[in-house]
Amino acid sequence: MKKIINPDKASWPKILERPVRAFDDVEELVKKVFLDIQKNGDVSVKKYTALYDQVDIDEIFVDQKTIAQASSLISEELKDAIRLAKDNIEKFHKNQRTETVKTETTDGVVCWQVKKPVEKIGLYIPGGTAPLFSSVLMLAIPAKIAGCSEVILCTPPDKEGKINPAILFTAALCGVTRIAKIGGVQAIGAMTFGTETIPKVDKIFGPGNQYVTVAKQVATKYGVAIDMPAGPSELLVVADKNSNAAFIASDLLSQAEHGTDSQVVLVSTSKTMLEKVEKEVEKQLEVLERKEIARISISNSKLICVESEQEAVDLINTYAPEHFIIASENESFFIENIQNAGSVFIGQYTPESAGDYASGTNHTLPTNGYAKAYSGVNLDSFLKSITFQKISTKGLKNIGKSIEVMAEAEGLQAHKNAVSIRLKSLKDE
Repeated sequence: MKKIINPDKASWPKILERPVRAFDDVEELVKKVFLDIQKNGDVSVKKYTALYDQVDIDEIFVDQKTIAQASSLISEELKDAIRLAKDNIEKFHKNQRTETVKTETTDGVVCWQVKKPVEKIGLYIPGGTAPLFSSVLMLAIPAKIAGCSEVILCTPPDKEGKINPAILFTAALCGVTRIAKIGGVQAIGAMTFGTETIPKVDKIFGPGNQYVTVAKQVATKYGVAIDMPAGPSELLVVADKNSNAAFIASDLLSQAEHGTDSQVVLVSTSKTMLEKVEKEVEKQLEVLERKEIARISISNSKLICVESEQEAVDLINTYAPEHFIIASENESFFIENIQNAGSVFIGQYTPESAGDYASGTNHTLPTNGYAKAYSGVNLDSFLKSITFQKISTKGLKNIGKSIEVMAEAEGLQAHKNAVSIRLKSLKDE
């Protein structure tokens, strides 16, 4: 890990750069795949699955018999853990429901807001080196609570053309049975345009690598909404001289093992703590099964020493981490002053892994600095708000003149006339 001591504020943007490929390079490839899928549908989807995943698939969707058999292929211990996580995630997301907001803004003018589900949802679940069945919970559960009428799940197959049984079991547990064996850019493209077998969706959810992230952004140009730009995983920990170095190292490595393009950062007012954590990282790294992936990620990561807690929180808000762990004794300071973060983990016994799996919060979060403007996935992500208004004759008399004046000032005569003609009819009566 690169150690940086008391960096000048002007150098922060450079220091905090993410290890990502140039957007233009990735976008060019994505557009090529999209246009091919738009033109040739399933044929192109299968072609790119063979090219990128090195597997030929005959049927795009997993058959119902295979889904039903998945339960027998994983341990009871894992199934119990998934069920516990499902219960907690359901509890947290059900409590995010809000009532209809109704207001009489002026005597005779009533406005209200109603939330309706997004009808057609596409869920993208990474498979690859780490099949993220936990992401099925994070996306399918709020989709079902929101009442989305159609949910399709896309996830890449293994070299034998199969889907990890834990993904199949979790999807079925959450009520999702339309599971397509496709991943990467071709999955996003298929859900964007629709093919002979894959339905076009209204909104796409799910984390992924840089190609998936860019593909989702390109999808918005074709009228499909997305949850957020969620790319390679990242974690920032703030620590003081009394923090537990072993705990911090374990948290850093938990994100580093996601992928070679992940990034982890430690910010501290203590040089000694940086050194302790660096040693612990090397020690714990050696026993990880995914140590080669984690090692590359760690090489892109930073140990930063700053002079004060205020400087620390300013730097953290500049970085806007996906995951933010407060491993400092002065918890309240960081809780009160953090402005930009996807999800916050407080105290030495709150590992980021808890949010990834079973505490109840959602782990689909904004990365690459997007936490400055985006929220993580929540129940409202699967809903849209529709406003209603009803105006009585008295209400129109109360606000009509103001509408006429404003419309005329903007030079929109027809807008004014739509009110004037009604006011005249009331006057004539």
